[in-house]
Amino acid sequence: MSSSIPAGFTRRTLLAGGLGAGVIAALASCSFVGSGGGGATGTLKFWDMPWGSADYSAAGKKLIEGYSPASGMPGASYQTIQWNNFFQTFSSAISSKTNPAASTGGGFQAYQFADQGAIHFADDLIGTMKKDGFYDDFLPGVIDGLNTSEGYVAVPWALDIRPMWYRKSVFDKAGVELPTDWESWRTAAAALKKVGSYAFAAGAGANNNVGMQTMISMMINNGGGLFNADGEPDAVTERNIEAMEFVQEFVSKGYIDPAAVSYTVDNVATQWKSGAYAFGFDAASLIAGFGDVGSDFAIGSPLAGPHGDKGTLIYQNNIMMYKNNPSIEGTEALVEYYLKNMHVYWDNNLTGGLPVLKSISESANFKKDVNAAKMLTEWQPVAKQFGALSSKLSAGLANVDGGSALIQFTQTMLTGAESPKAALETLQTGISSAMN
Repeated sequence: MSSSIPAGFTRRTLLAGGLGAGVIAALASCSFVGSGGGGATGTLKFWDMPWGSADYSAAGKKLIEGYSPASGMPGASYQTIQWNNFFQTFSSAISSKTNPAASTGGGFQAYQFADQGAIHFADDLIGTMKKDGFYDDFLPGVIDGLNTSEGYVAVPWALDIRPMWYRKSVFDKAGVELPTDWESWRTAAAALKKVGSYAFAAGAGANNNVGMQTMISMMINNGGGLFNADGEPDAVTERNIEAMEFVQEFVSKGYIDPAAVSYTVDNVATQWKSGAYAFGFDAASLIAGFGDVGSDFAIGSPLAGPHGDKGTLIYQNNIMMYKNNPSIEGTEALVEYYLKNMHVYWDNNLTGGLPVLKSISESANFKKDVNAAKMLTEWQPVAKQFGALSSKLSAGLANVDGGSALIQFTQTMLTGAESPKAALETLQTGISSAMN
């Protein structure tokens, strides 16, 4: 992958991660409450995914091993868990009570394991952070995004957003201004087509989720989404239909690459690097593997939809704690220490994720990356999570996000094989089935 954060893995479901119903059933039958897990007695295991290069994991190991617990509290150890089969790694550990005390992981992982009774909710930790003032360092709304009817399933540590990128040199070649709304997007698309570039970056091939995330971002940009305010599947709405009609208009006019339906992440990266793609939604870490591209790749400002709406899709990567644990109190202290000191990742440019802390986003080193800074100042305030119109997140959403219904819907939109309304009706059926 071209991204330093493996976007295709941050939101995988249990089933998409290769777990069958038998494994899930086995998890459901386990009792997770206890005090014997989390590794050797007196040690809190912290499991982390490789959210960057090997240097990232080395920094994480140093950070955890540098933890000095208060008197009577256990120390901590660090272990990198690879993305390959990571859900099986976690679920097997939980089942055998060899799980970590705390970990990062897939974006919906905390919700899934909370449903199985394995997660220690973060309410007390958040209460502590409010008392000591650390809570105020978090960007507005990022902690609330992890709240459920039962409590906070985790605490956030990084953001994974879908902004709109553009190639300055290609726009200059086409002699057209950067779009500010959907109407000027049409104008730009026509001009870019004349110079052999596409104004709607897309890809829906094998293991490429950016295409379907773009479709959801388009819906959010028009004030829509896949769910209503109560968190119920509600895809067939006027706003969603209007957004998808815009997509199919671009397909019919040749503003979207006809081959995009089969493009992998690497294919899309190649299109961006060559200038064939000049504008569109993509991962925040799109250019992480592109080398020195100067200022030619840049983040645009959020576009206004037909009704004045602005927005895009955002995921919150989080840290979760587990009930089977040698010390819940010690784990909460460890996680707060980690959050307070994780600035080392951004100080040394070790991760492509966006920080959730104001102190990091306001640091001189972070502000040097003008694209990342713009994502936080302009895109994060208007971005919405997967539930979009609903603030309710659940384990069921993971099955939707990692399932086949959205991929098939995206491929239908990119080929124009079905009308938006009919495709959304099929999608709604798929979403409802996945949620259940």
